[in-house]
Amino acid sequence: MALLIMILRKMVSNKWLELSLLLGLVLSVALTSSMPIYTSAILQRMLSQQLRNLQTDSGQYPGTYWLTASGPDAQQGSGYRATDDYMKDKAGASFGIPVQQFVRERSTEVYSFLPSDTAKMDVNKLRWANFTAISDAGSHSRLVDGRMPKDEPVDGVYEALVVPDALSEMNLVLGNVFTIRDDKVKQSIRVKPVGVIEPKDAGDLFWYNTSSSYKSSFLIGLDLFDREFTAGGKLAIKASYWYFALDYTKMTLRSMNDFIAGNRSISAHMAGNYESYSKNVPALTTLNQYKEKQAKLRILLWSLNVPVFLMLGFYLYMVANLITDRQKTEIAVLRSRGASRTQIILSYTAEGLVLGVIAFLIGPYLGVLITRVLGASSGFLEFVQRARLDASVNREAFGYASLAVIASLLMTLLPVLLATRFSIVAHKQQQSQANKPSFWHKYFIDIILIGISLYGLQSYETRLSRLLASGINTSDLSVDPLLFLIPAFFVLGLGLALLRLYPWLIKLIYLIGRRWWPASLYYTLIQIGRTSASFKFIMVFLIITIATGIFSASANRTINKNVADKINYGTGADMALQIRWENDAPPILLSGMTDNEEGEEGGSPESAASAAAPQKTQYSEPSFLPFTQIPGVEHAAKVFIKKEVSYYTQEKGRGDANPQRREQDKVEMMGIDTYEFGQTGWMRDGLLDYSFSSYLNLIASDPSAVLISRSMAEQHGVQPGDLIQLGWYGVEAVDFIVYGIVDYWPSWNPGAGAQTQTAAEDGDSNQSGRPNLVIGNLSYIQNSLGLEPYEVWLRLKPGTSSETVYNDVVDKGYDILSLRDANQERIQELNDPFQLAINGVMTLDFMISIVITFLGFLLYWVLSLLSRTLQFGILRAMGISYFQLIGMLIVEQLLISGAAIGMGMLSGNVTSRLFVRLFEMSFDPKTQVLPFEVTFDARDQLRLYAIVTGMVIIGIFILGYTVSRIRIHQAVKLGED
Repeated sequence: MALLIMILRKMVSNKWLELSLLLGLVLSVALTSSMPIYTSAILQRMLSQQLRNLQTDSGQYPGTYWLTASGPDAQQGSGYRATDDYMKDKAGASFGIPVQQFVRERSTEVYSFLPSDTAKMDVNKLRWANFTAISDAGSHSRLVDGRMPKDEPVDGVYEALVVPDALSEMNLVLGNVFTIRDDKVKQSIRVKPVGVIEPKDAGDLFWYNTSSSYKSSFLIGLDLFDREFTAGGKLAIKASYWYFALDYTKMTLRSMNDFIAGNRSISAHMAGNYESYSKNVPALTTLNQYKEKQAKLRILLWSLNVPVFLMLGFYLYMVANLITDRQKTEIAVLRSRGASRTQIILSYTAEGLVLGVIAFLIGPYLGVLITRVLGASSGFLEFVQRARLDASVNREAFGYASLAVIASLLMTLLPVLLATRFSIVAHKQQQSQANKPSFWHKYFIDIILIGISLYGLQSYETRLSRLLASGINTSDLSVDPLLFLIPAFFVLGLGLALLRLYPWLIKLIYLIGRRWWPASLYYTLIQIGRTSASFKFIMVFLIITIATGIFSASANRTINKNVADKINYGTGADMALQIRWENDAPPILLSGMTDNEEGEEGGSPESAASAAAPQKTQYSEPSFLPFTQIPGVEHAAKVFIKKEVSYYTQEKGRGDANPQRREQDKVEMMGIDTYEFGQTGWMRDGLLDYSFSSYLNLIASDPSAVLISRSMAEQHGVQPGDLIQLGWYGVEAVDFIVYGIVDYWPSWNPGAGAQTQTAAEDGDSNQSGRPNLVIGNLSYIQNSLGLEPYEVWLRLKPGTSSETVYNDVVDKGYDILSLRDANQERIQELNDPFQLAINGVMTLDFMISIVITFLGFLLYWVLSLLSRTLQFGILRAMGISYFQLIGMLIVEQLLISGAAIGMGMLSGNVTSRLFVRLFEMSFDPKTQVLPFEVTFDARDQLRLYAIVTGMVIIGIFILGYTVSRIRIHQAVKLGED
């Protein structure tokens, strides 16, 4: 206890340093523990969403667990009853989530039934049915007609229930007796339907089958069924069924593991008792996918947090070093008086454990708050109103917290370990060499880090080029930890390298104006030049913070923008609608064939000339004007897209008046109204040789003018000015004139990724097989080729809801066949767990970096000023005014903090330009149609600079306040002492 009190008193005497160290420990523990908390929270949200989507998309209840089994007659009785007990007693409890319904069902083979009263019933009507028993069916049904059956046979007749559809299906009348007619049935089995039932509630989870599924069944009690048929063997049992309705909304990641384990146990039981069985578990596929996502997301979070972990480690070391520096004399005296290094280290370990326990208790709960920040982030320093993540502290979070405390404790003990090497004499000698080269400069750590980073950059670029050339899916590479570690090394290495040049910069400034500098500035330059090594900690801090912030902003903006651009380009506009047109197509065409499929077997008009020409479908175009008048719609355009259009060339040099046409290829045709399309379509700048509007103006000058894709020009040798002919089955081909060549066009996929993969696999480098596109004027296409349905593309006004537009279109009487909504697709992408991780963690990393850098900045300078109290007192005594002293501090801050900020900006921009493009490995080249583009947004950097500038200004005010409290007579008296 005495030792603990001594340690606590020692900590109180250095309370500000200890509090700063505690804050760093808490942040380290909170950040580390937030990883499992965030992983669990985001995967829980996605798991619940995916299970809800499963019900919406497939119509299956996600909590369904259905089993059926059959076996030899000799084994059925005992086997089914044993499985009943297993399912009831063990299986239900093994799922880890509440069981809403448990249903057992058995059925016999199907037999032919004849009425006993042949005078009243048609004996020629074949009635095929079985006996079926459903446990507890009576409490979930209501009696529509008749009465409930007896639990025992009445005069050897089984009383049964039927569903309404059975009355018409088997031509039944309640009260009539039916007898099985089958040579395999030795006993006389008679049944009498006495009542008609239907489910009480159509949404009751008890009924996993519709009532019509039992239209060929006589329903009896399960106990009677087992006694007479299962155990009694009077009829052959076809199968037994077990059904659980589970409350999937209570599914968590922990219960998910229980569910999967329970499923394995049930499968083992079924395989050991039955020759064959089957099951239907809709949620199982989703759960297995999330097991993989959980592992990948954890790796991604660790990778994203590498920079801030380096920052926290650096901060902890700096604060611990500041504490140790103030106590080096005390440590040296203890060493000189016989204290061992182990004793000194143990005393500091006890001190660190006190702080570590506090951080361990606080950190995980702060991690919950961090998780909620992650869930609300939609970009770098951007937040949206999103449903709050269901985050809570779990056992895994405390496990991560304990590891963080141990690692942080080791980091803080490192300066103590180094300080215990010196006696009091060695300590004084070391103080006289305070400006010696730093460790990282002496051993060229900066050059080594830059070399490792550049080697990694080259390796990744080589790997990236090979992956893009092969076109394989690279989505798994988005969680490669080195992809985030290498830029962090480069930032640190480049920052340290720039600090090598800093003393030369100070000397240059000194030499430039040494004849004109005032005494205060002259003193400041001399002070910085002679003690530059003491400022390097805080300068490295600022460099890493600024550089990491710029890199995080650029990487985050680049990833988000490339995802958004891919969606906008694929949609073509904000919304793209396909509206049903009235037509005279025969029903078979409407039900089984699209208009793009018409006449595929014909090949060309010439080849089909001898065949009977099918009737051409006539379409009635709906009014387009209402689309332009919908509130919230800024522009609307007609976009006709026709697949499988035939491209023809004419044989030359024959001198024929009507040269023969020959089909060359199938192309995709797009018909547009150039002005409306230019106002509505989305196109990223820089994708075309000239501006998007220039190409539209080019073909607007001639109705027959077209643009063709680069793939078509290369494959068929078509050049601007050439005449081409296009048509499709049922229409005569017409002439078009090529006016230009484009590489990209809204909504069109050049298919380069798929082609390069094919070419690599086939060993062929030509461009055959790439999709071709022709863009022409819609009015000319409609007049020359035919009027067919087109898409309606809409550009919405800012803030307009796509749901509102959709409802307006429906209200105007249009039948929407298909819809592409860019805004909804972007929201879906932003809610992807990996996208959420990137957006949230990069923002959080920067915010934590700013906090600890501000604290480190403030702590360092306050301690520095306190250590220079004698200097400031002497300067004031020599006549330097308070405002001159403040001016000296401002200049000092500009030369130190300002220089560090400038180096951080340079380091961040260089790192971004070199390494952000590697994030292209996070995208699948098959779906990433547009070229990957590194993006810098001035708003991101302005926010970053504003935060850092505010930090420095606040620090200067606090430093000024600290200087104002210095008393000259105390400082001078201290110097005399």
